[in-house]
Amino acid sequence: MNLKEWFKFSERKTDFSTEIIAGMTTFVTMVYIVVVNPAILSKTGMDFNGVFVATILASMIGTLIMGIVANYPIAIAPGMGMNAYFAFAVVLAMGVAWQQALGAVFIASVIFMILSFTKFRNSLIDAIPISLKQGITAGIGLFITFIGLQNAKLVVGSPATLVTLGNLEDPMTFLTVIGLIISLVLMVNRVKGALFLGMILTAIIAFFQGLLVLPDTFFSMPSGLDKTFMQMDVQGVFDGSLYAIIFTFLIVTLFDTTGTMLGIGEQAGLIKEGKFPNIRGALLADAFGSTFGAILGTSPTSSYVESGAGVAAGGRTGFTAVVVALLFALVLFCAPIAQMLASLPAVTAPSLIIVGFLMMNGLRKIDWNDMEEAFPAFLVLLMMPLCYSITTGVGIGFIIYPLLKIFRGKAAQVHPLMYIFMILFIVQLGFLNH
Repeated sequence: MNLKEWFKFSERKTDFSTEIIAGMTTFVTMVYIVVVNPAILSKTGMDFNGVFVATILASMIGTLIMGIVANYPIAIAPGMGMNAYFAFAVVLAMGVAWQQALGAVFIASVIFMILSFTKFRNSLIDAIPISLKQGITAGIGLFITFIGLQNAKLVVGSPATLVTLGNLEDPMTFLTVIGLIISLVLMVNRVKGALFLGMILTAIIAFFQGLLVLPDTFFSMPSGLDKTFMQMDVQGVFDGSLYAIIFTFLIVTLFDTTGTMLGIGEQAGLIKEGKFPNIRGALLADAFGSTFGAILGTSPTSSYVESGAGVAAGGRTGFTAVVVALLFALVLFCAPIAQMLASLPAVTAPSLIIVGFLMMNGLRKIDWNDMEEAFPAFLVLLMMPLCYSITTGVGIGFIIYPLLKIFRGKAAQVHPLMYIFMILFIVQLGFLNH
């Protein structure tokens, strides 16, 4: 069987040149992750180069499986939001060692993999109401936007009000504003790879302002993986009773991945009569990516909504994903460039802020006139950035939603799993959170 037959080119009405262009388009729109992810995770004490290599290898593994096994034009890489949760909420705020956090990612990924073989996966997804799903996604968006604003010192601490506007006379803070404007202008004009191009242009401005020091070399052999490879502390997860963290990684990755796959599949015209062919293979691709990612040394992977750019360019088969994976391989030798870009908050912060905004899109699916549905989602949305914890936001939503339904006489409308989640989060937040 040749490549055209394997990837079903004729059936999906595509060809090599179209798929290659689609793969290049997807890659350009998401390559910012190789800079942003190491920049975020290295704040925990993890080795930047190690995370850089782990990010690329995990992306390649997940994306290749997605392309070759599942045959979908969907790329996989460490998810924005989960990396921020890993670094800022779990490690820096809760004081969990990054090795334990990797252990939690590994356990959650293995559970995800097992669920991908069972029907319980669908039950778990169906148990969570759409309002909470969208509230969680948007809450994570606000959370990473808040982190981006903090990193750039656009938002700073205040004794009187807890947070306030930063000093725009600070060169780095002002440059962040410039970088944000550049990225926004590129995005509203629908320029492919706007976030990454915005990074490059901001870095050029920083260089002429004397804020950026060029590395001795722009290319190097991959290194540092020995400092993150097989460093996950699985036993430490159980010793520290980090079950809520496992649950958060699992739930968010599960429905975020599923939602993205369905959206891209619909866009590509691959969903027939409401059915997603070979969804098990697609979910396994993400599960394997996350599992190997934890082993290599990075936060959970997820299907990237940026894959939609490649689909818009004509991508219809897994060969698009294969092209993306091969392009990631070339970036392995660009660690000095990535580290240079990541060293400036003004370069990475605009991406965090804008990606956070893009995650607000699902809020329109919430019926804001229905308080039983909307208020729990509102609490999730609000509490994640205010409490600096995705787990806390999820937990509060999972507690309030069933309670409102009970007191409205609609207890039977709530999935039984939601009551289990409610009890677990009451125990976690009420008795174990301190």
